[in-house]
Amino acid sequence: MKEQLDENYEIERNNRRNRRMEEMRRRKEKQDIARRRIRIVVPIAAVVLVLAIVMVSGIGRKGSGKGEAGEIGQKEGNEIEAVSQEMGKEEGGTQETLGEESKNLLDNFLFQEGQEEEKEVERPLYYAEETENTLQLGGDILSSYAVLIDMENKAIVSGKSARVRMNPASMTKVLTLLVAAEHIENLDDRVEITLEMTDYSFVNGCSNAGFERGETVTVRDLMYGTILPSGAEAAVGLSIYVAGSQEAFVEMMNGKLEELGLSGSAHFTNCVGVYDENHYCTAYDMAMIMEAALDNEVCREVLSSRTYTTSETEEHPEGMILSNWFLRRIEDKEVGGKVTSGKTGFVKESGSCAVSYGMDKDGKGYVCVTADAESQWTCIKDHAKLYQSVMMQ
Repeated sequence: MKEQLDENYEIERNNRRNRRMEEMRRRKEKQDIARRRIRIVVPIAAVVLVLAIVMVSGIGRKGSGKGEAGEIGQKEGNEIEAVSQEMGKEEGGTQETLGEESKNLLDNFLFQEGQEEEKEVERPLYYAEETENTLQLGGDILSSYAVLIDMENKAIVSGKSARVRMNPASMTKVLTLLVAAEHIENLDDRVEITLEMTDYSFVNGCSNAGFERGETVTVRDLMYGTILPSGAEAAVGLSIYVAGSQEAFVEMMNGKLEELGLSGSAHFTNCVGVYDENHYCTAYDMAMIMEAALDNEVCREVLSSRTYTTSETEEHPEGMILSNWFLRRIEDKEVGGKVTSGKTGFVKESGSCAVSYGMDKDGKGYVCVTADAESQWTCIKDHAKLYQSVMMQ
């Protein structure tokens, strides 16, 4: 069963990659078309401008000829000549005005084309949009924040305050895992658990994986310890291993948010998910973070594991068995498909929350995020209901 799910996910992952490549190709085509239009319009605009100048100049010369040819008295001739000269000045002004208007039209066109091209380039790689079918969730979903994303169509299926800031609690660790995975070359490197790692967890009342001070574990152990039991000491250990300090690692996390196009609504102050008024994102942001993490092979493996046994150490001769209780509990719910990946979170200020990934029987993928539920079971039920809404139709 697991092999089939892995195969289905790999197929869907390749399909998503192909769709992104096709989207990038279409963007390039649009940019090329815009450039060709500019190359065509600029010469045409220049010709029109020259013709306008020539026509105005011709009109001015005709007006001057009539004033000089009349057989009238000297006084009247002088008056007409004066009027003719005045007309010439006005026509010269008209010529300048036409030239300026043509130039402005051309500038406006080029500016608009440039704006359209810039918008195409700036569109983030991971995104989802509301459609006419997007459902605004009500009381059936008890969590205060929720979003369900159709990954294939980049569409928001349903939402509830999906773009309102909230505290992500330990869902933060999905980004911690992603940033670490992108900067680690050897998962078998060994790291000593220090007082700094364990004290951060103790002082802030965080959940632990169970690593002990002085214990030497692998980087892989830290990754699984960060996600499955939501171990704060494991997350801090990863941050120090990768960046030298948690503070430096958080800068990398915020840099990743900017890269994902989420920095306008998301900002993190720690790698664990400890509450801070400046530590926030939206349910939509977390869905995009999850999608990016699922495209990373190491992250996908960790996020989809129900259990993991850590390496043998003096402190734990047989290793420790770590479990992802969210996945083990939601698998008992009938959702019409399979929930294969997930990460929970809890702090008092954000209630129980979770981000997960599920596939229907045809292999179509969805990302679900809920936050501010009164209990973990309520959170799981909300996820099950959201998946049922698309997988059991």
